[in-house]
Amino acid sequence: MGQALYIRMHAQDNVAIVVNDGGLPAGTVFDDGLTLVQKVPQGHKVALVDLAKGAAVRRYNVTIGYASQDLPRGSWVNEQVLQMPDAPELEGLPMATVRPDPLPPLEGYTFEGYRNADGSVGTRNILAITTTVQCVAGVVDVAVQRIKAELLPRYPQVDDVVGLEHTYGCGVAIDAPDAVIPIRTLRNISRNPNFGDEIMVVSLGCEKLQPERLLPAEAPLRPMPHPGAAPAAGAAPAPVLDVVCLQAEEHTGFMSMIDSIVRQADVHLQRLNRRRRETVPASELVVGVQCGGSDAFSGVTANPAVGFASDLLVRAGASVMFSEVTEVRDGIDQLTARASSPAVAQAMVDQMAWYDAYLARGRADRSANTTPGNKKGGLSNIVEKAMGSIVKSGSAPISGVLAPGEKLQQKGLIYAATPASDFICGTLQLAAGMNLHIFTTGRGTPYGLAACPVIKVATRSDLARRWHDLMDVNAGRIAEGSETIESLGWELFHLMLEIASGKKTWAEHWKLSNALVLFNPAPVT
Repeated sequence: MGQALYIRMHAQDNVAIVVNDGGLPAGTVFDDGLTLVQKVPQGHKVALVDLAKGAAVRRYNVTIGYASQDLPRGSWVNEQVLQMPDAPELEGLPMATVRPDPLPPLEGYTFEGYRNADGSVGTRNILAITTTVQCVAGVVDVAVQRIKAELLPRYPQVDDVVGLEHTYGCGVAIDAPDAVIPIRTLRNISRNPNFGDEIMVVSLGCEKLQPERLLPAEAPLRPMPHPGAAPAAGAAPAPVLDVVCLQAEEHTGFMSMIDSIVRQADVHLQRLNRRRRETVPASELVVGVQCGGSDAFSGVTANPAVGFASDLLVRAGASVMFSEVTEVRDGIDQLTARASSPAVAQAMVDQMAWYDAYLARGRADRSANTTPGNKKGGLSNIVEKAMGSIVKSGSAPISGVLAPGEKLQQKGLIYAATPASDFICGTLQLAAGMNLHIFTTGRGTPYGLAACPVIKVATRSDLARRWHDLMDVNAGRIAEGSETIESLGWELFHLMLEIASGKKTWAEHWKLSNALVLFNPAPVT
């Protein structure tokens, strides 16, 4: 078994988590004399003092619950013996009260990226085929497979072809007030930096979400030239909105539709293939950070290391987004205090209030966020989970707030309000302009994004060993003492520059990706 170990996050904490793989049996004695009253699984909490019924249980120097019974020193403290605190109020919060000394700029770091006409930089060179409605998804899927098999080998500078398929576009109240969220999400994903200013759309023809409504700011619709044709004199610069409409009269069967999509894709691929990577400053990174399948080690190893790397990115002038409303809601006071201005703090409060009302309409309790897997990994409730999630954001001031589906327009640390669902969060961060993604996991999640490289970080060495060909970084080394939060944060920072320059992640190696999942609060008709 080796030495019995626990981790206490703060001197004021009265619980700690067990480090040892497989947990520890009853009767185990730690070096300080603490003796386990019962078996405690890995990552689960043990009482460091006698806790009377009703006593506050503290981790991260925060009350994560109240003992529902007397808990002698050495007891296993889990969700069954904790009463969750009420959610913090959204009034009377500290607003932009934390003023840390500015960290020195981090200069001289670069990566090899693709510059776009709009000034953004891609980390990949991908052809994306946008869809206006779920009805065309099957056709686009067949076309994409054919494009990959027949065309992509001819264009070695193009990384991939992806269909931006979703379940929206028709059968919904398209003019409902909140319909703007899924529409602008899909619109802004189509303009992601990794797609090289090429906008190609497949429409059915009769859907509510017409191409002109989806992308109204693009150049007028026009048919694509045949492959090899010279561009017309005075033609509008990219991006140009090119549409294949499946209900168009010229299509005389299924293969006619496929041929048309493939023919137009070929023109886009020719242009993308002429692009080359060039040296750009690290400030061009737009990094989204997220956790999924979290456990009690998430806030001990992986997320603090990501937070340290986030601070490095901000010092380098880059953009970092953290998200997941329900996973940070219980730490709202920490976030508003770190806001760069009272207006930014109020914007965070407004997003939390909107989501509170959204959950209330669905009669969903905030306690539902903590999954069975989270609890098995030692997270007793959403309060404890929130404390471990927030540390991904590092210590920099929060300089801006994005509503769901909005596009990022500034540098620094940004709060991008999204649901906590892995796939929806990733989709919304792509819409914001993310060109690199960091995903931490403790229980294990085979997650990937077709549109963006995903660096997977394991919170525990056991997971990193078992999922050796899915995890890019093992943060469990922090708990074992072979690495520090700072050293692993630097490792992540350098790895991000390598991945942004073209090195593949495991998710890319296995082509792990999920379909777009649009956040759709609009009613169905």
